[in-house]
Amino acid sequence: MKEEPKQTRSPVLAGLFSLLLPGAGQVYAGDGYRGFWLFVAMLISVATVAWYGQPVWAFAPTIIWIWIVGDAVSMASKSRANTILIPVLTGMIAAVGIGWDVVQIDLGQADSNRAMAIIRPMLRPDFTEPVRDTRQGWVPIQMPCTADAPPAQRSFENGVSMVSLQNCGRIGDLMIVSGDGFWEDVQVEVWWHTPIGNPIAVGEGERAALIVEPDENGRVFATVRIPSTANTSAGAVETIEEHRIYFKQYRDLGGLQLSENGGFIVKGMGETLALALMATTFSVFLAVPLSFLAARNLMSGNPLTMGIYVVARTILNIVRSIESLIIAIIFVVIVGLGPFAGVIAMTIHSIAALGKLYSEVIEGIDPGPIEAIRATGANWTQVVRFGVIPQIVPPFTAFTIYRWDINVRSSTIIGMVGGGGIGFYLLQWIQINEMRAVSAAFIAIAVVVITLDTVSAKIRERLV
Repeated sequence: MKEEPKQTRSPVLAGLFSLLLPGAGQVYAGDGYRGFWLFVAMLISVATVAWYGQPVWAFAPTIIWIWIVGDAVSMASKSRANTILIPVLTGMIAAVGIGWDVVQIDLGQADSNRAMAIIRPMLRPDFTEPVRDTRQGWVPIQMPCTADAPPAQRSFENGVSMVSLQNCGRIGDLMIVSGDGFWEDVQVEVWWHTPIGNPIAVGEGERAALIVEPDENGRVFATVRIPSTANTSAGAVETIEEHRIYFKQYRDLGGLQLSENGGFIVKGMGETLALALMATTFSVFLAVPLSFLAARNLMSGNPLTMGIYVVARTILNIVRSIESLIIAIIFVVIVGLGPFAGVIAMTIHSIAALGKLYSEVIEGIDPGPIEAIRATGANWTQVVRFGVIPQIVPPFTAFTIYRWDINVRSSTIIGMVGGGGIGFYLLQWIQINEMRAVSAAFIAIAVVVITLDTVSAKIRERLV
């Protein structure tokens, strides 16, 4: 029996076809699948370069097109197939280059002075402070000046009296302030406080507190320039507001204690852990029954249960695709700021995530015990109780602990949109440039997350 000669294709025609339409030569040579995807790749490269509008990147589709023509010729001539590495690397180089321009990466924009202004205070985390005695006093300053501004008045606080020669001013004006009742051998820090209580440095360059020395009678004098960032009015019309100039003295008594910000960090981390724990607990009670309805091997017995499976699976996929941060923003509007909004948001997202994981565990169990129990005439509830639950308890527990670990990390971000926890305080410190407190919060978050991750990993190792 004679062997039929193999059908030959013209390399010239194959190359010409791919030159006219990328991929057509491959189709002509007998590989339609390869031709189709090469055409798609060429279309994507041309569309990307055309969308970006920079002719310099036209080299990528040009090289890819030439390669496609050469590949078509090689296929038609039955020679060794060209390596696809050339068009892949060319496309990646163009994609990275265009992406670099699109995201506007410009290393020249980095300012070392701005960087050090952030990094330097972060090297001194504000978590503890020396135990010390404090003396302070303040004077009110109205901004801006008005015809009916109240006269300058002397204020008294814990034996300290303060008075300013001016009762009002604008940004850049000089305020002459004096005070009595301070310790004679301790420096006095001078700060400007906005109406909402944010301290602003009034020392050199507005980078640190102004330092003054009391005389032998405990009296101090200071000339304070109203800082450039003192105006808190955001409207076109200036709002009349009361600011304050604070004089503060500290005398160390020995030992350490939590600073004010350190106390907020401890409180915030406690809220974060409680938020994650409550969200995980609530989600488990709802995710477990939902996971049985979303397990194909348990719900494929008849069209009704199969329909329930499809609905449950669809709900889990839809809810899981919405980030918990977005859900938190919605519930902050509905129930207001605080941990409650964060708990609701994380609970909803955790139900979908755990429901997905639990259902996959159920689908991966050994079918032998299930079939044996069904053979005895057991109903669906008995099959689940005796054939499924004994197999899923360890992995369910491990996934639950893992989800709590995830929720602890997520709750930090949830708090930054008003969902409570350490993130709520962290956002405020970032906004007022309190970088020492930010640094202490970062360290606290890292310590808690690392500790929980280590503990939960050990527990999961024992369970699985």
